[in-house]
Amino acid sequence: MHLVLAICDTHGFMPGLFGVGPALLLLGFMAVAQTVQTESAANVSTAAPSSEVLHYRVEWRLIHAGNAKLTWSASHSSGTPGWQANLDLESVGLVSRLYKVDDHYSTNLDDHLCTLSLLLRAREGSRNHETMVTFDHERKKASYLERDLVKKTPAQLQEIDIPACVHDVIGGLYLLRTLRLEVGQSTQIPVSDGKKSILARVEAQEREVVQTRAGTYKTVRYEAFLFNDVLYRRRGRLFVWLTDDSRKLPVQARIRLPFYIGTVTLELEKEEKA
Repeated sequence: MHLVLAICDTHGFMPGLFGVGPALLLLGFMAVAQTVQTESAANVSTAAPSSEVLHYRVEWRLIHAGNAKLTWSASHSSGTPGWQANLDLESVGLVSRLYKVDDHYSTNLDDHLCTLSLLLRAREGSRNHETMVTFDHERKKASYLERDLVKKTPAQLQEIDIPACVHDVIGGLYLLRTLRLEVGQSTQIPVSDGKKSILARVEAQEREVVQTRAGTYKTVRYEAFLFNDVLYRRRGRLFVWLTDDSRKLPVQARIRLPFYIGTVTLELEKEEKA
């Protein structure tokens, strides 16, 4: 997650809190259906939407801290069917004056939602970084390249082992929307950010009614266990609320961090046609 934790480094935020991984956004967690391991069967129930544009409001300590826009569409790169997603995140108001954030994250996935590549361009305070990750599923390797566009220091290069199919945050979110994971069930999913590859546990916990500026929704709350030295060393908890229907629309996500940092919430503000 690179986009939901950088609100104000004077409060101890890691670069990119406004992107604990598009945490959100929104999640770094899911494996393709045939590789998912569940305590109870979690079968594919629906296909990913052909296209959609979702707008989120980001709140931190009851402050409107930023806006996020998630765009999803089918793609046919090199004649091969697949998916493309973009997440744009920017700080606003007081937070923007303290610590300006302008992040752009894009990912390409195959037709099974396995991640092929991702690109993050992050302007956070005085930082300006570009990160590229390529996932070679045949070699089972992920290649990570990060450049500091301000200091012009040598690029960080890294290669790690990955499973035959692995997911970034966005691909994981959309895969979760295709699974039939009932309340009380859990699953383990291969997740990678290019620097680390893990099996992440995801639980379907409770049915809840969630009210956002876009409306009131009946939802299921899920928790992804990515913090506490799993994918991220920072202590915290990550929740996402999907509508309790065939769409499984992500209407809210929340990252609970230690009290001296606080809680970051992304809530659906509106959806539009792509």
